Amino acid sequence: MRLSRSAKTILGVITGLVLLFIYAPLLLVVVNSFNADRTFGWPPKGFTLEWWGRAFESTGVREALVTSLWVAVVSTVISLVLGTLLSLALQRYKFFGREVVNLLVILPIALPGIVTGIALNNMFTTILGVPLSMWTVIIAHATFCMVTVFNNVIARLRRTNEGLEEASADLGAGLFTTFWLVTFPQLRSALLAGGLLAFALSFDEIIVTTFTIGAGDTTLPIWILQNLFRPNQAPVVNVVAVVLIIVSIVPIWLAQRLSADSVGVGVARKPAREKIAA
Repeated sequence: MRLSRSAKTILGVITGLVLLFIYAPLLLVVVNSFNADRTFGWPPKGFTLEWWGRAFESTGVREALVTSLWVAVVSTVISLVLGTLLSLALQRYKFFGREVVNLLVILPIALPGIVTGIALNNMFTTILGVPLSMWTVIIAHATFCMVTVFNNVIARLRRTNEGLEEASADLGAGLFTTFWLVTFPQLRSALLAGGLLAFALSFDEIIVTTFTIGAGDTTLPIWILQNLFRPNQAPVVNVVAVVLIIVSIVPIWLAQRLSADSVGVGVARKPAREKIAA
């Protein structure tokens, strides 16, 4: 379908306005992290690096950052293992209730975060009697971060050639050897993309974290929430928010590039496979 020049112009203007509406507040946060005015007067009367220095000197910020990184890394590792195993089971094998399992795997990321948080809080404290801690946060994050890995891996499995795995088995390779030498190389970029998305999702999660974190523990988003309305901490909060934005954007950008590159590689290899088959 071809669009006229006027239609392209109108769509371009609408797209620009929507993007401006979405990203202008983020840009304002970045500007205010350098704003010399403690009350964030607009336009800024000057710029300073004082708030950045105070943020890096803050013990609370450093501890919250390390905690968030640790939770995100462990949650991502768990998500990679469980997401990969689930995708292999649901794509490679047929069994009773497979569609139900597929729905249950995806459901945590579709549910409102507050519902997931309340449900997990009840499970930990009421049913299991487990005290809330960073491990309960990690388990909670893994329940929905796993979905990003699952979606990436199962989409890749649908495009891979199962004949290579069958040929490996015919040549005497065992299940784990076939996975490591045949299946895994085809899934590497999908696993990396899913892992990056899971890391970003865990690092800036706050709703589920609020219901599953223990007393005295703090992640970076929780620290922002606790200090947002404190006048002496408000400038530092903007700096921490900028760091949160950067740490969230970079993995998503890398995951997008990896997904695009992997699709391109798959398309480029298709004619070669057709020639071999011919």
